[in-house]
Amino acid sequence: MSDRTAAPEETAAETPAETVTETAEETTGVEPTELPDEILENVPTWEDKYFDRVSDRLMYNYDLEKDRTIEGERFELYGELRMEIQKQFVHPALNYANHETEEYVFARRTNTVRVAELERLVEFGHDLADEWIVADEEHFGTDYTFVVVTDSIPDDVRSFVSGFSDRTLLKFGYYGHYEVNLIVVAPDREDAVGSKNADLLEAVTLWESVSEQKQGFWTRLALKFWR
Repeated sequence: MSDRTAAPEETAAETPAETVTETAEETTGVEPTELPDEILENVPTWEDKYFDRVSDRLMYNYDLEKDRTIEGERFELYGELRMEIQKQFVHPALNYANHETEEYVFARRTNTVRVAELERLVEFGHDLADEWIVADEEHFGTDYTFVVVTDSIPDDVRSFVSGFSDRTLLKFGYYGHYEVNLIVVAPDREDAVGSKNADLLEAVTLWESVSEQKQGFWTRLALKFWR
C-alpha cells in the first residue's frame, strides 16, 4: 500500500451542483417483515438473541454472515457494505469521478474486555487494510468497525474508546483513506461506548430507538464525500 499520513480535521464545504448517483437505495422506515423474501432468506439467524436483534438493524445496508473467521480471528457477526458514488452530467451515462466506499463490521462476545485487546484489534484492522484495500484513484474510503460485547465496561476501557480516533490517508489522501472504529457494549447493563466516528453505535444500543434522520443514510454519506 501507499504512504500513510494522519488525516486533517474535515471542514464543511458547499455541495457541488452536479448530481450524485448512488448504487443503493435508502431503506429507512421499513419493517423487517416488509423486506423481500430473497433478502430475508439470506440473513442468518443467531442463537445469541442480542446479535440476532442487532442483525435486524444492520440487514438493510449490510451483507451479514454468522461465525466468520478471518486471519485466525473469529467473529460471531460479520457484515460488509460496498457502494460506488459518482458525479454525472445530464445523463447517468455521462459520469465521472467514480469513487468506491466500503464498510466492514466485526462483532464478538467476551466476558471481560481490556485495553490491550482493543489495541490488538486496531492493529488487526490496519493489517486488513494492507491486504484488502486496492489503493488507487477510485478508492474513497474504507471503515473497519470492531464491536466487543461484554458483561461490563471498565473505566480504563471507556476512557480509551471514547478518546479513540484512527484515520489514515493513503498517498496523502490521493487514494482516499481508511478508518478503524471501536465500540464496546454491555447490553445487560444497557451501557455502551464508541470511538469518535463509530456511526454504528446507535445500531447496537438496542435499548434506545434509532433516531429519525432528516436526510437518509446514503444522502448523508454523499454529502460527507463532497466535504
